[in-house]
Amino acid sequence: MEATCTRPAVTELRLSAFTSHRGAAFPLGPMTLFTGASGSGKTTALRAYESLARLGAGASLREVFPDPVACVPERAAADAQGRRGFRIGCTVDGPAGPVQLDLAVQAEPELRIVGERLTCGGQTLLATALRDPGRRSVQAAWHTAGAAPVTRAPLPDDRLGTALLPLRVAGRTEGQLQVLAAAEQTVVALRSVFACDPQPQLMRRPVAADQGRLRRGCENLAAVLDRTRDRCGGSHDRLAAAARAGCAGPVTELAVEQLGDGTVRALLARDTSGARVATPVDRLGEGELRYLALALVLLTGPGVLAGDQAVEVPAALRSLTVLADGFDRSLDRRQARELLSLAAAVCAEGPLRLVGAVGDASCVRAAAGVTVVDLNP
Repeated sequence: MEATCTRPAVTELRLSAFTSHRGAAFPLGPMTLFTGASGSGKTTALRAYESLARLGAGASLREVFPDPVACVPERAAADAQGRRGFRIGCTVDGPAGPVQLDLAVQAEPELRIVGERLTCGGQTLLATALRDPGRRSVQAAWHTAGAAPVTRAPLPDDRLGTALLPLRVAGRTEGQLQVLAAAEQTVVALRSVFACDPQPQLMRRPVAADQGRLRRGCENLAAVLDRTRDRCGGSHDRLAAAARAGCAGPVTELAVEQLGDGTVRALLARDTSGARVATPVDRLGEGELRYLALALVLLTGPGVLAGDQAVEVPAALRSLTVLADGFDRSLDRRQARELLSLAAAVCAEGPLRLVGAVGDASCVRAAAGVTVVDLNP
């Protein structure tokens, strides 16, 4: 696919051994939705993706896995040294070709990376291994293809080695350039993620007007609406159209009201019996609030979402992946259908991708342009 070749994107998620998943490999398209019964592992898959994204952005293992033992596969026995762990990975497609990243993490007795492998076209570009358990480092070897075939050096055992390579590799030989291209492609794709979980109970409160980047829980929705209305009229018009399609009553406008204490709140303007009535969003149901928040996420760009964008990457190569667990949570069938249609249209346009999980698979199977991952046995 052309978009995959020009914009780095994660096209496969591998959960070799992670909580309830063993030997799992999930294809990811521009719009991917996980379906399955409660407990089938939908949330776990999204959590693994977000974990890789945070590691790619430079976070430490302890920040990403505060409870690492919970990630160990169920009923996994410890070895003779009392060690247990988990394994996750992904494939990133882009200008360098398909690049595979695989990570082995020890959860007990100490949290640390014990193995990492970066490969492309059958060539191992980076391999790390824990040689001395007494040291807080792993032995790394990366492809050089110069006077020496590989370069060896220690790397920290609590950080993703792939994310550190651009600071360690000189880029003088053809092999080093290949390593840099693969590592940078992987890091750019991983860190370009916005994990979203709208919280209606928080969205009902007025917020300060200067909170312009949308947060994970979407509690500052009104401030972001205030910003997009003034600076991005096209997106605001599309959002108003989405509100008309998914909210009750004949919605005529999506507005923002300035309150006397300097805060703002969002309003839905409706035409009721010929009279215009403005309803504050705090009076809306959970389904309408989640619908509006997710529509806003889909229709705004990286500069509005509070994610980690690689600003040094040219705009033509940037993409953004939205992670949305419970994509249809609290929505009625009409809202779910309208939101799926909007997401499919936005994802087809190019730089935005969506990986989500839904509880009701019936609407998903009828939607066009969706990669459905069914986790039901």
